[in-house]
Amino acid sequence: MHKGAKRLLAGLGCLMVVCWSSAQAQEDSIELVGLNVAGAEFTGNQLPGKHGTHYFFPPKGYFAEWRKKGITMVRFPLKWERLQASLNAELDPVYSGLVDKMLDQAAENDIRIILDVHNYARYRGKVIGTEETPISAYHDLMSRIAERWHKHPALYAYDIMNEPYGADDKWPPTAQAGIDGIRKHDMQRPLLIEGTSWSSAARWPRYADALLELEDPADNIIFSAHLYIDSDASGSYKAAPGDNFDPMVGVKRAEPFIGWLKEHGKRGHIGEFGVPGDDPRWLDAMDKLLAHLQDNCIPITYWAAGPSWGKYRLSVEPRKGVDQPQWAVLEKYLGQGNCSEYGPG
Repeated sequence: MHKGAKRLLAGLGCLMVVCWSSAQAQEDSIELVGLNVAGAEFTGNQLPGKHGTHYFFPPKGYFAEWRKKGITMVRFPLKWERLQASLNAELDPVYSGLVDKMLDQAAENDIRIILDVHNYARYRGKVIGTEETPISAYHDLMSRIAERWHKHPALYAYDIMNEPYGADDKWPPTAQAGIDGIRKHDMQRPLLIEGTSWSSAARWPRYADALLELEDPADNIIFSAHLYIDSDASGSYKAAPGDNFDPMVGVKRAEPFIGWLKEHGKRGHIGEFGVPGDDPRWLDAMDKLLAHLQDNCIPITYWAAGPSWGKYRLSVEPRKGVDQPQWAVLEKYLGQGNCSEYGPG
């Protein structure tokens, strides 16, 4: 959130929140580098699970540390089954209360939050659009999320579903139901829409054309792809870069997505990208990708931060006060780009 917007919020309170629009949020340069702060979606085989054991929300002071480093945008994954213990139920008071506290902490530190339903188009393993998980239940979820949090000053956008793989023809009507559920309560904030096939940037044009038919009464859709640069693009990074490693691999995998956006006059975002910090070749390829995305005014949220990753190789979380190698690359692009709108328009 920009300093000017913060002052207005302080003076106008909820009135400003209700009237806040994406145009106001982006009236100056948009930030092209953000983070995924993961943990609240961890241990999906333990439901509902216990906070601090199976899943984790940021501790007090967590966002303040990232704000000092210049981070102002966070994609925050949530677990549907923890928000709703059963389909069409009221939001769980414990889990939704933790979301409240997370958003309050973000607001105190001028950090904007993208709420991400991190469920792969499934509820308890059953694909949305099947008898076990009807589309109407997903509509109910998104309506409840927007109803509860649409007035919160830290909420910037909704990522309506993470990596809806295997949903195929069920995903476009499901996405439309998510849009409709949110717009019952929030006509202002952007909606990030991911694609099938793990929302792959490289495969995006093969699967995403049906999403062009989505209707948003607020006309505020941003398409969000994911991109990893290991050999199978999975993000597992099981092997080091080979002798023939191409440092332009990230740029090349981004191009199908960027080309599709340009062809159809749409706005884009990279919701997940990450590399290990243990080989300079990964970092060089990361640098080249971020430069290319900056040239096209496409923001990225790095995967991942969060205080509970341990030794996860893609984590950018400082260890014992020492920054990870990936942070030096991300920091290079903070506050850069001079982009007033999401690209590549």
